[in-house]
Amino acid sequence: MITDANVKNLVKILIGAAWIDGKIQPEERQYLREIAQAKGLATDPEIKPWLYELVAVQPHECYAWVREYLGDRPSTEDCENLIEAISGLIYSDGEVAIEEARLLTKLQELSQSHESHQSAHTTLLKKIQQLYRRWVEVQN
Repeated sequence: MITDANVKNLVKILIGAAWIDGKIQPEERQYLREIAQAKGLATDPEIKPWLYELVAVQPHECYAWVREYLGDRPSTEDCENLIEAISGLIYSDGEVAIEEARLLTKLQELSQSHESHQSAHTTLLKKIQQLYRRWVEVQN
């Protein structure tokens, strides 16, 4: 479920991703302001200082926001949606900085590790179902 807090956290992450290489490019600035305006957050007191570059966002803050946004057990879909949102920002200036690429890579790794965990979980559930069916058959 998408809540106002999730939307606000997403905008914070996008701002952090723009700052992750130490400066916001003009195209990123425009992209961020359009997103913040569309989400109704352009004048939010928490967002405004970062959005209008009054305060810089440090990389560790961006990563903390990502962890807060995704939670302890993010779904593959959540990871992919976040990658897509950040990619839109990162590619807006036609240039991908090393720090931006690292952020996307970490999110991709998180998504893949979740997929493999889900696969193992699904396999385990199937085995349990098979055992249960056999037990039911024996009981009848």
